Amino acid sequence: MTAFKSDFLNILQERGFIHQCSDVEGLDALAAKGEAIAYVGYDCTARSLHIGNYLTMMMLHWLQQSGNKPITLMGGGTTMVGDPSGKDETRAMRTVAEIEANKESIRGVFAKVLRYGEGKSDAIMLDNAEWLTRLNWIEMLRDVGRHFSVNRMLTMDSVRLRLEREQEMSFIEFNYMVCQAYDFVELAKRTGCRLQMGGSDQWGNIIMGVDLGRRMGTHQLFALTTPLLTTASGAKMGKTAQGAVWLNADQFSPYDFWQYWRNTEDADVGKFLKLFTTLPIAEIRKLEALGGSEINEAKKVLATEATALLHGRDAANEAAETARRTFEEGALAESLPTVEIPRGELDAGLGVLNAFVKAGLVASNGEARRQIKGGGLRVNDAPITDEKMALSTGNLTPEGVIKLSFGKKKHVLIKPA
Repeated sequence: MTAFKSDFLNILQERGFIHQCSDVEGLDALAAKGEAIAYVGYDCTARSLHIGNYLTMMMLHWLQQSGNKPITLMGGGTTMVGDPSGKDETRAMRTVAEIEANKESIRGVFAKVLRYGEGKSDAIMLDNAEWLTRLNWIEMLRDVGRHFSVNRMLTMDSVRLRLEREQEMSFIEFNYMVCQAYDFVELAKRTGCRLQMGGSDQWGNIIMGVDLGRRMGTHQLFALTTPLLTTASGAKMGKTAQGAVWLNADQFSPYDFWQYWRNTEDADVGKFLKLFTTLPIAEIRKLEALGGSEINEAKKVLATEATALLHGRDAANEAAETARRTFEEGALAESLPTVEIPRGELDAGLGVLNAFVKAGLVASNGEARRQIKGGGLRVNDAPITDEKMALSTGNLTPEGVIKLSFGKKKHVLIKPA
């Protein structure tokens, strides 16, 4: 393990954030002096960011904790273009109104892990719509476009992989890397930004910005990426039966977020404690050394600390207590995730397969059938044996809900509206 001069790179290395860096020695010297101004860009493609974005947010967190300055760049402009990285099809074009609504919904999450203000290491938030939407097309071609080699652009993963799969790429998508590179140069001029960070799939785009800065006469720029998030079994991280692991509480509840981390594979506990909590490394080493059933205690610590960082300590403790009561006491905890169903549907009889799909516990009726055959689904803690069973108001508990369970750890309450 390399010993760096800067706390920033020492922390990132120790916690497993570093994948690639364009100039480690240069960046290390800059960060050691507290002069590393760095940004990560976040496109506004949905109402919430997801767990992959959380990883780069933690990189910005440690940048700030080590005395350097983070920038969160909202992609009000680049979202209009659409990042082709990892996609076989052109991303859906969103209206300006949709992008603005998503932007407003996303903004608040950053303050959970970053401190904003006017100080030297305080974070700032900018929006690339401020400059991208004002560019003159001919001037852009002459002043910026002339620095790009189409030959090189065709070798970038976001383009090359799409073409190798013989999938069409639109001209607007082909320009995404130009916009991202220009963002880096613009931030360098406006704020003195020196570093862009992102996931490993963004390496080519970030390097384009480093090169564009050199050609357009900025100070030296740096690139730093984090590894692709995968579990020990090789699965891509961040997916559940309900879909993506969103960061906004109204799209993925604190309880679901807690449960997501509680269900971590044994081999991943140490890695995720380092990446998604701020616990000291010495404490993490003790937790990841636990064996046998004791590893479950480490998973509870991971779940509580990761949830507390994003949703607050009270919400994390409530989620932990809800889980304890539900699993250890068999109690019906009011804070379990709840899905409202029109009372008319229950009066008419709601098919049990449909109920589990509506609750987000399974993805389809077919999956529900398979789980019933394996004894994995329960209603009010009773195993389901008949896939044609219908739920009605007669299934309501004294608390006025119906408890649906998938396995021992996933529970949702159905409540008539």
